[in-house]
Amino acid sequence: MLPSIGPHPLPNQVILAPMAGVTDRPFRQLCRRLGAGLVVGEMVTADPSLWHTRKSRLRMDHRGEPSPRTVQIAGGDAAMLAQAARLNAEHGAEIIDINMGCPAKKVCNKAAGSALLRDEALVADILQAVVAAVDIPVTLKIRTGWCAQSNNALRIARLAEESGIQALAVHGRHRQQRYDGVAEYDTIADIASRVSLPVFANGDITTPEKAADVLAYTGAAAVMIGRGAQGNPWIFRQIEHYLRYGEHLAPPTLQERLDVLREHLVALHDFYGSHMGVRIARKHLGWYLSTDQRFQAQELSLLKRQFNTIETPSAQLSWIQDVMAADAASRLLPKGSHAA
Repeated sequence: MLPSIGPHPLPNQVILAPMAGVTDRPFRQLCRRLGAGLVVGEMVTADPSLWHTRKSRLRMDHRGEPSPRTVQIAGGDAAMLAQAARLNAEHGAEIIDINMGCPAKKVCNKAAGSALLRDEALVADILQAVVAAVDIPVTLKIRTGWCAQSNNALRIARLAEESGIQALAVHGRHRQQRYDGVAEYDTIADIASRVSLPVFANGDITTPEKAADVLAYTGAAAVMIGRGAQGNPWIFRQIEHYLRYGEHLAPPTLQERLDVLREHLVALHDFYGSHMGVRIARKHLGWYLSTDQRFQAQELSLLKRQFNTIETPSAQLSWIQDVMAADAASRLLPKGSHAA
């Protein structure tokens, strides 16, 4: 059975995880088009006094996105998070997600993100306040705990269920691991077997086989894909196809890879403007290169350095056509050939 979040049935079991600096509107729209059943935006601070910044305005921009539009909020004050949820709902959010999973120091140092897992009473206050503040579904994203000695994800999950949270995403690492080591799924399986709300499994899911194995092992309602989608937005339709038919979908052709990459970069240039769009496109291009099996490590490094010298949108697009579409013998163009 496919999961639902409140009144929103999901078309499949594959969800794009929220990632700061990654899941902006261009990337969300691309992943949705390529098969993601739900996409979650970058986390937005719960402090409305900071929403005037360009970064916050862009993170809150969901124009043209299909339903349901999901906004993730982060903070450590229950009343402020409740207010942020209300304001985002008034601006068109259809699902509010609360961030209690981010391991970044600048977030945890403000008693937000995964730092909240150390204070279960505060967690309960936040969940109850946010759920009561809006008439749209509220979801929660957590880790397994703060550290290996404090695996309290099941207690947090029960608080979420009691508070009226509509779905729970669990990353299979504690905060002190950040993204090191490997994700564990025993905690996720334990939670999924003990609560009635949909549980989404997150962490190290990078192939269709891994997605199927994690769903079978944990009993989760869906998988949530984060870093596995960087440079590989096709992963959503590949997983969805494998789960539905038990067979692999043909990989994207070179022409499709080029078309999607161009589409993505044009969307970044339009969304951020030429100056910022060019710079943000560099990290995405690096991820696309890293997932292109035609390139060896040494060539990857050279190509990334070459692309990072390009300063205009038109030159970036020309580089894609001239270099990524070329055969190996002609890929490495003279430095500066597309720098203007």
